[in-house]
Amino acid sequence: MRNCYNLSVHKETKYLIRVTSNYGNYDGRNEPPRFDLYLGPNFWVTIDLGKHVNGDTWKEIIHIPKSNSLDVCLIKTGSLKSTLRAFLSESTEVIRYPNDFYDRMWVPHFETEWKQISTNLKVNSSNGYLLPQDVLMTAAIPVNTSARLSFTENLEFPNDELYLYFHFSEVQVLQANQSREFSILWNGMVIYPDFIPDYLSAATVYNPSPSLCEVGKCLLELERTQKSTLPPLLNAIEVFTVMNFPQSETNDDDGTFFLLLNVIAITKIKDTHRLNRTSWQGDPCVPQLFSWAGLSCIDTNVSTPPRIISLNLSSSGLTGNIATGIQNLTKLQKLDLSNNNLTGVVPEFLANMKSLLFIDLRKNKLNGSIPKTLLDRKKKGLQLFVDGDDDKGDDNKCLSGSCVPKMKFPLMIVALAVSAVVVIAVVMILIFLFRKKKKSSLGITSAAISEESIETKRRRFTYSEVVEMTKNFQKTLGEGGFGTVYYGNLNGSEQVAVKVLSQSSSQGYKHFKAEV
Repeated sequence: MRNCYNLSVHKETKYLIRVTSNYGNYDGRNEPPRFDLYLGPNFWVTIDLGKHVNGDTWKEIIHIPKSNSLDVCLIKTGSLKSTLRAFLSESTEVIRYPNDFYDRMWVPHFETEWKQISTNLKVNSSNGYLLPQDVLMTAAIPVNTSARLSFTENLEFPNDELYLYFHFSEVQVLQANQSREFSILWNGMVIYPDFIPDYLSAATVYNPSPSLCEVGKCLLELERTQKSTLPPLLNAIEVFTVMNFPQSETNDDDGTFFLLLNVIAITKIKDTHRLNRTSWQGDPCVPQLFSWAGLSCIDTNVSTPPRIISLNLSSSGLTGNIATGIQNLTKLQKLDLSNNNLTGVVPEFLANMKSLLFIDLRKNKLNGSIPKTLLDRKKKGLQLFVDGDDDKGDDNKCLSGSCVPKMKFPLMIVALAVSAVVVIAVVMILIFLFRKKKKSSLGITSAAISEESIETKRRRFTYSEVVEMTKNFQKTLGEGGFGTVYYGNLNGSEQVAVKVLSQSSSQGYKHFKAEV
């Protein structure tokens, strides 16, 4: 079981990473835990809180990430690990931010054989390391001015390689007859002879290549030269252990780190389908013991970047559409999304994933047609499993009969056509009615002639009025070339003839209008 913290970083940038741990007996068991820290897929250090029951413990590392994302993981059980950072002072206070711009933690260290000297003046720290003023304003010298100033460090791992940084600043005003000059020795070997610290100005001496300590015991000595009148001094020291990270992070075939592409893809899949899996933390493939559940990877040895080749999310309660992030898993060979509640259509991009050999989408709520390109892939050997697949080679397969049938002749068009015919018929009736009034030869007169009833002004009739005056086209007077003529009675006092245009007339509306 591992718990990871994902950090957003800038690749190829140097970072100081610190992990601080404390056990407060939160579980009531009074058993301080022991766990391993991993940086990405690589082991960093073991933390045993049983050895630090009275306070915090912290571990530091200077690391250059290879991608824009970095995981720091806690697992129960080439970078620089900070082994020691001390300033030589009788103080009991740890110096860090805001006094230290980089939030380095400077722990005070002092021994009985030393004497503290200091200044109240500001020290120039612009030598590239930006040491805090409180570190540079205080120094240690040996009580015996003729003796060496010695500093011993015992390593946890005897074979560790070390980088050393010694920080100096002269804090005393030297008289004309005074001088301070000394040689710097590491494990008995002179690494910097005849060193003279500058007054109120920081200077740093370091070894350009890593050093080993015999049987894990490291000894720093500052030895006064013969022409020096004052003993050596030291303000601060840093010791870093070289850490080799052999395990490559999960990779994609273009050579970029997996965290730039495939972790993003997996994260999108996780977010899209709201997956809540405790094992899905850190690198998906490595360390192999803690690879993500449902994933299979290849090339998990330390020399080759791993690749995801199988994703099994069967019976995971997935909902919504199939996540588009899947297409970014460019080496995926097997995809199992069966027995979920996925909806929508089968995406076209599955056919474009050339490495896929197996796809199982059964027992979901997918609909629509299976993409033809995917069916073509199936004919060439892809194992494709979907609901309603009868394996008959149909290029227009539907998922469980869910395809929408083709629309029949639209009812709206029929309704509009009928309405148009009715309107034309009504108009023709009105025209015919008023023209007949002018023709006295027809012999149709009103039984009660009045001034109002013989007006020849045109009047429009509704279709319902026409149906009423003809009693629903009950009596036929005859048929012409353009339609049937019906007998009608207007207001119970005027007889009328109603002619209706036939839909089968080949002469058309224009001739019909001329006739009436």
